[in-house]
Amino acid sequence: MKEKFLFWRINSWLFGTLLVLPIIAIFITAMGNSDQVFSHLMNTVMSTYALNTLGLVVGTVLLTLVFGLPCAWLMAMCRLPGEKILQWALILPLAMPGYIVGYLYTHWFDYAGPIQIWLRELFGWQHVSDYWFPDLRSLWGACFVLALVLYPYVYLLVRAAFMEQSNNLLQSARLLGCSPWQSFKRISLPLARPAIAVGVSLVAMEALGDFGTVSYFALNTLTTAVYDTWLGYSNLNAAAKISAIMLMVIFLLISSERFSRRKQKMFQQQCGNDNHTKYQLTGWKKWLAVSWCWGLVGCAFILPMLQLGYYAIDYFEQSWTEQFKTYSFNSLMVSLAAAVFAVLLALMVNFYQRLDGRGISTVPMRLASLGYAVPGTVLAIGVMIPLTSADHMVNDIARSLDLGRPGLIFSGSMFAIIFAFVVRFAAVAIGSIESSLVKIPPSLDMAAKTMGYASTAMLRKVHLPLIRRGCLIAGLLVFIESMKELNAAILLRPFNFETLATYVFNFASDEQLEVAAFPAILLVVVGLIPLVIVNRSLEQKH
Repeated sequence: MKEKFLFWRINSWLFGTLLVLPIIAIFITAMGNSDQVFSHLMNTVMSTYALNTLGLVVGTVLLTLVFGLPCAWLMAMCRLPGEKILQWALILPLAMPGYIVGYLYTHWFDYAGPIQIWLRELFGWQHVSDYWFPDLRSLWGACFVLALVLYPYVYLLVRAAFMEQSNNLLQSARLLGCSPWQSFKRISLPLARPAIAVGVSLVAMEALGDFGTVSYFALNTLTTAVYDTWLGYSNLNAAAKISAIMLMVIFLLISSERFSRRKQKMFQQQCGNDNHTKYQLTGWKKWLAVSWCWGLVGCAFILPMLQLGYYAIDYFEQSWTEQFKTYSFNSLMVSLAAAVFAVLLALMVNFYQRLDGRGISTVPMRLASLGYAVPGTVLAIGVMIPLTSADHMVNDIARSLDLGRPGLIFSGSMFAIIFAFVVRFAAVAIGSIESSLVKIPPSLDMAAKTMGYASTAMLRKVHLPLIRRGCLIAGLLVFIESMKELNAAILLRPFNFETLATYVFNFASDEQLEVAAFPAILLVVVGLIPLVIVNRSLEQKH
């Protein structure tokens, strides 16, 4: 038994450390001496990159609050027509890649787009100087597009917080004569501050790490600086320094969010709200609320999907090609491999923590989960640094043994992209399996040990049958997230290798998204699956 336990301990610490290695590699590389490229960037354009990034994050956060907060309160506290469907529909935009929505909106609102053409015909305008129209290809346009696809983070978390608030407080507010607006401002909103802070932090990190949307809008941010420095200047050291700056910003965001809530204590009955205590909106207020929620769903999901559907039908022959089949198979392979490895890793670190039971046994779990907070572009730099070093070491050893050079077997193959996906999404698998494993009573472990089962046999015959559903959900979530991942894939893909995400992005960048509309719809539909799982789990809690 001790030998088996040692096996779980050694491997948990080994793989937990391995998954945090890319983050360590970024900081170690960044601490090296500055070169001419990085010094040139700092003296010329870095301030512009930083200001654009700050504006993007702040603008996106503010717009997601404007979009998500009213919807969360209306769905949790009010009775509306079709609310059962609407509460599901409001999370759908999270499945839409931002660069796809950005492409469609610029197509609609550009000078040569249908909206401006219709306005010119309606009012008889002949030239661009005859009228003013907002330029969507700008910083505020990127904020608007990202807010459309990211507001469900705020909506989901804040809606759950509103639903957990005590009925007694809300009923007391009504007895004291508070209107719905006063109840929202004085009671519901202050109590939901922790959920709002978490939602805002998630939106800020997503906006900070976005590459597809800002690249399509030709907006220079820190993320595009990493991409350009690596591929444009072939300078990994400068890219690592910029990546380290971004990681420091992310850690600052996470720390400030936790620091802001350090003294908050919530003492309330989580009895939730039922239909009897919800506000009954009438008249223009009811239709304004319904119009706001459905208008948001329409702008963020329904209209883009209808446009993609039209493109997919009209350009089906151009979409259904051998390339599409090949890249779909590529995505399937790398995503499936990442899901399998992530689930195995999650099982290992969770089971070790269960066997040990001490606080220190949770460290491998936390180390393996750190990659989820790292943007894909930054993570790609962190993955490339140790893998490139490993390739050089292998080639040097092979040359010293007169075996020839095997080439870039780590950094130049699918291994790099699979490793990056595992580092990025292992936290998803760890969390899912952890929530399933804690439901198994310790008495079953004791009974298995009494019957003479070793740790491996206990996992195989006792725990795995009981957490099979959690393992399947963990693998499914990692698989789907890997299918959609663009930032890491576009930097780590081998030569002549494309995934569905990079395939669609390439067509969008070339202003030919209609040719890739069918694979774009496939990406969106695949992305809907984890949203269904998340929303069902929220419904089960309430």
